Amino acid sequence: MSKWPIRWDLLFRYRMIEIIALWEGRLTTNNLIQSFGIGRQQASKDINSYLAEIAPGNLIYDKHLKGYKPSDSFTPKLTRGHADEYLHILSRTEDMMVTFDQLDMGFENTTMICPVTRNISPEILRPLVQAIREKKRVDISYTPLKNGEIVERIISPHTLVCTPLRWHVRAYCEHSKDYRDFVLSRIHNIPEVNNSTAYGKSADTLWNTEVNIELMPDARFNEKQKAVIEKDYGMSDGILSIATNASLIRYILDTYNIDIHIQKSNPQGQQIIVKNLEKLMMYL
Repeated sequence: MSKWPIRWDLLFRYRMIEIIALWEGRLTTNNLIQSFGIGRQQASKDINSYLAEIAPGNLIYDKHLKGYKPSDSFTPKLTRGHADEYLHILSRTEDMMVTFDQLDMGFENTTMICPVTRNISPEILRPLVQAIREKKRVDISYTPLKNGEIVERIISPHTLVCTPLRWHVRAYCEHSKDYRDFVLSRIHNIPEVNNSTAYGKSADTLWNTEVNIELMPDARFNEKQKAVIEKDYGMSDGILSIATNASLIRYILDTYNIDIHIQKSNPQGQQIIVKNLEKLMMYL
C-alpha cells in the first residue's frame, strides 16, 4: 500500500467499495453517494483512487452491469472478506460502534465479544441479494438440521435477517407452501436465480403481523433485586416493551437468553421473563 495513514473517512469509503463489490458483485457510484452523502464526482474519484493506490486490478468495469464487478483475482486489501462485514451494513444498526468494530476501525480501551463468523461465501450470498432486489425465485441446495440431508428447494427470498447467533434469509418455500427461514451457512453450491416470483414480503402473514414482546423481572426476586434488573434493561414501570414482527419473536427471546421452557427454574438463570407469553405462544 503506497500511502499511510489513510484519512479515516476515505478509508471507510474504500472499505465500502470492497464490501459491496465482493458481496453484491456490482459496485456503482450510487453505492457511495447514498451511503455517505457525497457527490457523484467524489464517488467516482474514490473508486479510481482505490484502484490506483490500494488495489490495482481488483475491479473491472462491466458495461452490461453499468458498474464495477470483482475481478477473478479480487483480494480484499482493507477488509477481511467476511460476510459479517456486508451483513452488518445491511442491518443498518443504530450502534455504529458495532460496524466500526467489525471493520477493525480500532477504538482503544474497548472490546466486543462477537459470535463466530458463519461459513458464508460471496458466491452463495450474491444470488440471494440479487433475487431479493429483483423479486425473483431461487433454486438452492439446503441442509435442514432436522435430518442433515441435502434437499433441493425453490424459494422466493424477501429479507436478509441478522441475529446475534446467525444470519438467515426469510423466503417463501414452494415445497412447504409457506414462508420459512433458511440459514445462510446451510446453503450449498451457488444458488440459481430464476424467473420473477409471485410470493413477496406483502404475502408473508407472520412477517407483517406486528407484536410487542413485554419483558419483566422474574416475580420471585424481591423489590430491590427487581429494581436492579429494571435499571439494567432500561425498563419503564417494570416492563421492557420490544416492538417486532411475529416471525422474529423467538430470535429476540434468544437474544435476551430467554428459554420459555425453563421459566419455572432458578430465577437467577434468566432474571427476566416474558409477561405476555400467552399472547405470543400462537406464533411460537
